Amino acid sequence: MRKFISGLVLGAGASQRFGPPKQLLPYRGTTMLGWVVDQAQRATGLDEVVVVLGRAADKIRAQVDFGPARVVENPVFGEGCSSSYRAGIAAINSEATAIMIILGDRPGVTPQIIDRLTEAWREQETPIALCSYQGRKGHPMIFARSMFPQLVDLHGDKAAWKLVDANESTVQEVRFDIPYPDDINTREDFERLVKS
Repeated sequence: MRKFISGLVLGAGASQRFGPPKQLLPYRGTTMLGWVVDQAQRATGLDEVVVVLGRAADKIRAQVDFGPARVVENPVFGEGCSSSYRAGIAAINSEATAIMIILGDRPGVTPQIIDRLTEAWREQETPIALCSYQGRKGHPMIFARSMFPQLVDLHGDKAAWKLVDANESTVQEVRFDIPYPDDINTREDFERLVKS
């Protein structure tokens, strides 16, 4: 029986460097967050998609089509992405054997990337699996259920990397010979993205 993997799309960022909610930036006929959620839902390797919202949640709910994805809110989003792990893990299906963390400001992550990562994890079931783009480690990342307590106990931003660094010997790297999918933090990042 195939192991159940929940996709956790993090869309609770405060957009401090950007200003307006970058989740709502227009992108390819939808919004940036709408695009990322759609990519996750097109992936066959995920068994459900849960989206975590924070700042401007009501506005985002009104403008983004989440389809069948479940949407939860993180009331303490200012505490960093670790607080979104807690909100998301509390909302996932009880059958989940792992979660895949997908960043809501990284529209370059395709269904093919997601599917290859889930397939590789299901073959080995390591505590952590992540993508390596031409040698550079990055998201998405998969954390097995055994890691959930540690994820929930994390604090601040870049928190998942703390677990990656602490468990380096058991991290499974799934290699991709494609450029690193950049996250969108500034207007310049976004302008570069839409030109590409």
